[in-house]
Amino acid sequence: MRVLLIEDDPMIGEAIQGALKDATYATDWVKNGQTALTTLSCQHYDVVLLDLGLPGKDGLEVLTSIRAKENPVPLLIITARDGLDDRLRGLDSGADDYVLKPFEMAELLARMRAVLRRKGGSAIPVLSNGVVSLDPATREAAINGGTPVQLSHSEFSLLHALLVRPGAILSRSELEDRIYGWGEEVESNAVEFLIHAVRRKLGNDVIKNIRGMGWMVSKNG
Repeated sequence: MRVLLIEDDPMIGEAIQGALKDATYATDWVKNGQTALTTLSCQHYDVVLLDLGLPGKDGLEVLTSIRAKENPVPLLIITARDGLDDRLRGLDSGADDYVLKPFEMAELLARMRAVLRRKGGSAIPVLSNGVVSLDPATREAAINGGTPVQLSHSEFSLLHALLVRPGAILSRSELEDRIYGWGEEVESNAVEFLIHAVRRKLGNDVIKNIRGMGWMVSKNG
């Protein structure tokens, strides 16, 4: 899952980016509003974290521009502005949540998961195609309700990308895009290695190879 972090404070940005990577999110970090808008115009993101006090183009302007382009990307404001008017403007401008600094990363991650569930039209935290289930809170997967298996960060990211769209074929580049952020070195066989690791833990039939196109999980198990 890929996150765009828009934060101009180097200390805060570095801490959040590191925590997000530890939590399996491929995270790209930009430090001003115009760069954020340019990045969003050419890269798909699953979640945006937006500070309001940005240099040049204010965070609320960035938010307004994103929604004016009918981009429905889940977006959480992260800011020290705690006034009621600021919160109302942020939410009324199209933010999905408003998180006040300082915050615990555990809370931010839980709010991100909640926003993703709402955007996906589900209140159920566990992803499933009827056979394999995946819990984003614990990074555990299970087959037919059996004993959960712990996945590594990258294994979780790969299986999550497939389970978000069961029945859809994702190419190597699409999977790499969900797993790795900017500047991360990607081995040529990284996707195959992760698929092999997931199959070893959950069974060979969990992820199907569509020759010449990519990989998928079945839509109905």
